[in-house]
Amino acid sequence: MARGRLRIYLGAAPGVGKTFAMFSEAHRCKEQGTDVVVGFVETYGREDTARLVGGLEVVPPKTLCGQETNFAEMDVDAVVGRSPQVVVVDELAHTNAPGSRNTKRWQDIQQLLDAGITVLSTVNIQHLESLNDAVWQIANVSPQETVPDKFVRLADQVELVDVTPEVLRRRIALGNVLPPDQVDAALGGYFRVDNLTALRELALLWLADQVDEQLDAYRAARGVGGAWGARERLVVALTGGPEGEALIRRAARIAARTKGAEVMAVHVARADGLTGADPASLARQRVLVESLGGTYHQVTGDRVPAALIDFARGVDATQLVLGASRRGRLAQILSPGVGVTTTNLSGPIDVHLVIHEQVGRGRLRLAARSPVSRSRQLAGFALTVLGLPMLTAVLYPLRDDLSLSSNVLLVLATVVAVALVGGRWPAVAAAVIGFLLLNFYFTEPFDAFDIANSEHLLALLVFLVVAVAVATVVDVAARRTREAAAASADASTLAAVAGSVLRGTRPLTALLERLRETFGLASVTVLERVPGWSDAPDQQARDAWRIAATVGGPPCQAPGQGDATVPVDDDLALVLCGRALPASDRRIVEAFAAQAALALRQERLAAEAAKARPLEEADKMRTALLAAVSHDLRTPLASAMAAVASLRSRDVEFSTEDQKELLATAAESHERLRRLIENLLDMSRLQAGALGVFATAVGLEDAVPTALDEIGEPGRLVRVRIPDDLATVTADPGLLQRILVNVIGNALRFSSPGKLPIITGSDRDGQVELRVIDHGPGIPEEHRDRVFQPFQRLGDRSNGTGVGLGLALSRGLAEAMGGSLTPETTPGGGLTMVLTLPAARPPSAARATHPTALADRTIVGRQHHPSRTGTEQV
Repeated sequence: MARGRLRIYLGAAPGVGKTFAMFSEAHRCKEQGTDVVVGFVETYGREDTARLVGGLEVVPPKTLCGQETNFAEMDVDAVVGRSPQVVVVDELAHTNAPGSRNTKRWQDIQQLLDAGITVLSTVNIQHLESLNDAVWQIANVSPQETVPDKFVRLADQVELVDVTPEVLRRRIALGNVLPPDQVDAALGGYFRVDNLTALRELALLWLADQVDEQLDAYRAARGVGGAWGARERLVVALTGGPEGEALIRRAARIAARTKGAEVMAVHVARADGLTGADPASLARQRVLVESLGGTYHQVTGDRVPAALIDFARGVDATQLVLGASRRGRLAQILSPGVGVTTTNLSGPIDVHLVIHEQVGRGRLRLAARSPVSRSRQLAGFALTVLGLPMLTAVLYPLRDDLSLSSNVLLVLATVVAVALVGGRWPAVAAAVIGFLLLNFYFTEPFDAFDIANSEHLLALLVFLVVAVAVATVVDVAARRTREAAAASADASTLAAVAGSVLRGTRPLTALLERLRETFGLASVTVLERVPGWSDAPDQQARDAWRIAATVGGPPCQAPGQGDATVPVDDDLALVLCGRALPASDRRIVEAFAAQAALALRQERLAAEAAKARPLEEADKMRTALLAAVSHDLRTPLASAMAAVASLRSRDVEFSTEDQKELLATAAESHERLRRLIENLLDMSRLQAGALGVFATAVGLEDAVPTALDEIGEPGRLVRVRIPDDLATVTADPGLLQRILVNVIGNALRFSSPGKLPIITGSDRDGQVELRVIDHGPGIPEEHRDRVFQPFQRLGDRSNGTGVGLGLALSRGLAEAMGGSLTPETTPGGGLTMVLTLPAARPPSAARATHPTALADRTIVGRQHHPSRTGTEQV
């Protein structure tokens, strides 16, 4: 049986129109004669959604019986038995109720696809598994229901249903998405403009990546090798020369003209591992390209044009940016160069040859050192001056017995020995001197610089050429060996630097310390030019510079005070003290300097982020406060105003009972306002450290009943089991009562029917523990810290029951009295809040016990118990 097709409607947030688009497609299919049924859809009481279902056959859902309520889930077997062509299944990320065949709805859909049924479904971007943490950073919400990205990516079609944040907020305000009592909280919380904009961008980027994968798969399947200009990608070729920064900035300007263009800088290194570029320049150019939003890459290749084209085609580049050749005209005539060759190989890729200041100045060549030491060069010259005459003196008596070729070979062997000892130039000198000695002493006519036989002339010329060639080869081999050793040492040093930086908490300090240890310096200092000074301050002026970072001994106060100074940019300089810097080490130190500038910039950005974090937290709290309080103030105010307005009205005559009821309503509303304002004031005092605590000895057998009486009728449902010998506690009676009212009220709100809250007490190690036990749904352990954050809720709780201050305020009050408030899991399910306070004194044996403290206070009654999906409410 052929597998069914999966079509997913993706949205940035609830309410964008995913369900409408899905049912529009279902009705279109039905009009074309396709057999379409509805497998499962949740209308949430929305009339518009219910109308969309009309006209389509609905497969009856399966009812699952839970401990407290029944659940309706999709009947997979019934859908498979019905065997339609297309089935509509809403909410792809839904978690099935206990007792279902599969844990997740996407697993049900997988079975329908395997049965050959095409499925239409919906999902929001926040439910994708890989984006869960990103959604938490954006909206401070961690969705509990997720679907693996792999399953969504395997869909045959993913369609983005998109509207602007303003349109979605207008729909919510009109009541088309959420119930009216949740509109204010939603618009001030999850559905803020900034949240919706970020989620919308997240959905667009995810879908763009999906489109890129599909495009790559299509091109691979059809063998398409050329670049497609679906998105502008610019590749900048860097040689490590001074023109690199100009090329990067030119590429950034070109990319800025096109929305979404990417800039990638690439350096082609030699395949033998020996670098011909300045690593410090490449490091600075890497920092520049990354600061402009691009990326840096390095590839290896023997032929630079071919390596560039291969890289550009591999990343689907549309444009290449290269610098014009630095070579002179004669060199360009002899060889076309990298730019011309790359242009010929580019095919559909546009190539920009940028003119720069280095054009025509010749290739960039780093200062070369002799591969052998000066002492070895002197030894080579000495061997030339002494060895060749000695060899001539030995061969001169035998010139009648040895042929010219034998003499040539012996002199050539001496030249090779000189090359091995002293390098190229002593060997070249030996070759020339050997040529002259062979001509004078061993070529007829003897003892004269004349050659009678043309064959002898050819032999001597060949000797000279071979001798010079051998000397050059030996010198190049020695140079390559030296470069390889230096490159290996530099690589080891940089690897050690990277390791120390990554392992350290302060990368700049670790980098400078590593530099100091590597080169045996007394101190290393990063100096920064003081703002307001000229672009070229005096190198000895201390007032012109300030220390950005330093390690080792006493730091240098100005660049001129150090033994070596490496400029980083216009405002930074790396100053070394302890010894002069050899020219051979300057390249690696310049690389250190470039990385030090980057590390300094990162440390400062981290410091700025740390300073901004409290402001961000305060802004979040302010936003949450406004969103929560706006509703909680409005409801009691509206109730009180309506009651008072009714009593003042002369149009209606109320009976005595009605008047009492209206007065009670107004009083209750004012009491809710009083408690809310007191909680807000106490929380502000706690955060400001200005809360007054007047501690005294308090008996819990007196405090608990008082709190239950304040709670009112629901407090009679609580079972109190406090032993009569429980020690008194040191606490502020008023603050203790506030804690108990909040915690007990929270337990009442979330307790399961038939399982009433229980309060127990015990003392241990000089402390008294009061446990408020409920058997409700509980709170996951990973979310328990969040419930103590003010104005925070888990999931999508509404503001219908309060601002979420209770537990946050209760913990703060407990800590202000020297105690603590911690959550624990109730055995068998539920949440236990443990209030720990310091004991005041041992209990008196004759102490009276409150009459309600020893008995269970219970009144059987029914009340509404919402699911605990977030923190408690005041």
